[in-house]
Amino acid sequence: MRYQDINPALFVSNRKQLAKALKPASLALFNSNDSMPTNADGHLPFRQNNDLFYLTGVDQENSILVICPDFPDKKYREVLFVQETNEQIATWEGHKLTKEEARKLTGIETVMWSSEFSKLFRHMMTMGGVENVYLNTNEHYRAEIKVETRDARFIEWCQKHYPLHRYERIAPIISRLRSIKSKIEIDLMQVACDITDAAYRRVLRFVNPGVKEYEIEAEYANEFLRNGSRGFAYTPIIASGANSCVLHYIENDKVCKDGDILLLDVGAEYANYNADLTRSIPVNGKYTKRQKDVYNAVLRVQKAAIKMLRPGALYFEFHKEIQQLIEIELVELKLISRTDIKNQHPERPAFQKYFMHGTSHMLGLDVHDVGNMHAKIQIGQVWTVEPGIYIKEEGLGIRIENNIVIGKDKNFDLMKNIPIETEEIEELMN
Repeated sequence: MRYQDINPALFVSNRKQLAKALKPASLALFNSNDSMPTNADGHLPFRQNNDLFYLTGVDQENSILVICPDFPDKKYREVLFVQETNEQIATWEGHKLTKEEARKLTGIETVMWSSEFSKLFRHMMTMGGVENVYLNTNEHYRAEIKVETRDARFIEWCQKHYPLHRYERIAPIISRLRSIKSKIEIDLMQVACDITDAAYRRVLRFVNPGVKEYEIEAEYANEFLRNGSRGFAYTPIIASGANSCVLHYIENDKVCKDGDILLLDVGAEYANYNADLTRSIPVNGKYTKRQKDVYNAVLRVQKAAIKMLRPGALYFEFHKEIQQLIEIELVELKLISRTDIKNQHPERPAFQKYFMHGTSHMLGLDVHDVGNMHAKIQIGQVWTVEPGIYIKEEGLGIRIENNIVIGKDKNFDLMKNIPIETEEIEELMN
């Protein structure tokens, strides 16, 4: 592995919390993700199912976790199935987990080969007093499922072979648990943020008029990989000039021009946990007065938002307050007038021309992490705070984003050391 071993206490604790949340006489099952093909005999890099990783730390395909807290035989209350390896697999694909390695990694005593799954699973379903079966599927509110998943195939298989059990959804439970981060998780996210910091500082020294956006992407990739990250947490947005007003611009193929703003929405992944940073910098190393005025307007809103995002707050009410702050800044920037606000349509407010996205989202194993956006914000959650102002007619887009741990007395900024003030950025670029 590229990352250091994670304390198995994290996974032991996560499984205990999950077991407590299940109904009596229940079994819960988690599958690894599929290994996804490209063309011919090619495959994409493997990315583990985040729920399985959260409960085991196993970063390997063809893995299954079964949790059955009330099973009569204690050794089968937690069972991990991993792919049996052999000399041919080791020669062609490399090392796979041994049973002993899997035990050490996960804290699970009963580790079996995946080929043994069907026989033991039938015994557990028919002889273990199991009445409720919790199965997993992607219920993320932004998900658009276009490819049949391993979970979907297993749901069909399980219901066909065991039609009279009661089936339950595990996604709402695991989402609630995953939304609150432990210290170990926050430490891992801090490493992802620190790697992102190092890459961002490298880019500040690299950017100048005439450089191509994809050359900047290469600088990020180099720094991420050399620091133990597997790469980008998400497809990087490296948007110069007018492209800084395109929220999800990912072509990264334009030349950065003198006088333009360069919006960098780029974060590193570390041990499957993610950072999500946005900064907006001047290509030539010096903000114009207009660019600085817009940048500082967004920065004032971000600083206020970080203080307002507190335990007990409701996200959508918080977001409305941030929209009001943006509205005030837009008036000061002479982008909208008080008359525009007075005459605006309730469903098409004047500010929306210049600020059209959400202020925040949860962050963790997923960049847009699981959790109930309508529930009260809780201590231990990690949120992005990312207001922006996008002026298409000026080809000027500014977004500033940090990653915030919600604390009891005050919030903690995982990106507090990453340059954010215009003077800091200009000094580093020059």
